[in-house]
Amino acid sequence: MVDINTVIVNWKMKEDIDKCLASFFNDLGESRLKVVVHVVDNSQNQDGIKELLDEKYPQVKYIDAGGNVGFGRAQNLGLKRQEANFYLSLNPDCEFPVGERVLERMVEFLEADPEIGMAGPKLLNSDGGLQYSCYRFPAFLDQIGRRLGWDKRSKRFRQKVDHYLMKDFDHRSDVPVDWLMGSFIFVKMEVVNKIGFFDDRFFMYFEDCDWCRRVWRAGWKVYYVHNIQVKHGHRRGSAQDRAWKSILTNPITRIHIKSWLKYFGKWGLRKEHRGV
Repeated sequence: MVDINTVIVNWKMKEDIDKCLASFFNDLGESRLKVVVHVVDNSQNQDGIKELLDEKYPQVKYIDAGGNVGFGRAQNLGLKRQEANFYLSLNPDCEFPVGERVLERMVEFLEADPEIGMAGPKLLNSDGGLQYSCYRFPAFLDQIGRRLGWDKRSKRFRQKVDHYLMKDFDHRSDVPVDWLMGSFIFVKMEVVNKIGFFDDRFFMYFEDCDWCRRVWRAGWKVYYVHNIQVKHGHRRGSAQDRAWKSILTNPITRIHIKSWLKYFGKWGLRKEHRGV
């Protein structure tokens, strides 16, 4: 059995994956961790990702998803391929800082506390600024209001959104949180053995929120780890047009809304809170 099964989903992001993998293997350095990496390709090799892996990263396992099957389902193809002590869902636009031993330290953090089932590091924007990557579970109107720009026009609603985004938390301590952005999620084997991986009914968006909620419901904690840092590009395709007109102009917006409705259809409208 390997220590970490890492899965990256590709959708025409060959250049990002090249940078991500270079920093990933550099982070491993002389580590004794046994790691397997799967790149699950949703683009049917339209960008030449398979050739890149064959040439530069022959140790990485390529999986052709057979088309764009969505983020959660593609992740599951790789996560289920290899049993591991820990599983890492990793976005292609993540970069590991030099010399920080991110992978080893994430393993050490999770091994130190049996009550913690899932954890994620502090994510930074490309310019080094803080990225809001841990959240409180959303209320139904949080997403409607953000889509309509209510947070730009109403102080009261802006405060509500800021609470959801945990802007009241200074991000300088390790704390239990409701949920983590799915760009970098570490989870223990015993957790997935009990609750499974992503719910692949979510094509994209809210599968990470749903997964974290299931971790809490199963009796484990989800943690934000402030002193382990990773850069993340965070391209928010559904947020380019913040108005209902984007439903007509932006297909990713429609996917976001469908997932949001599926999430509340699954969990109901009652707001739940588990973290700080």
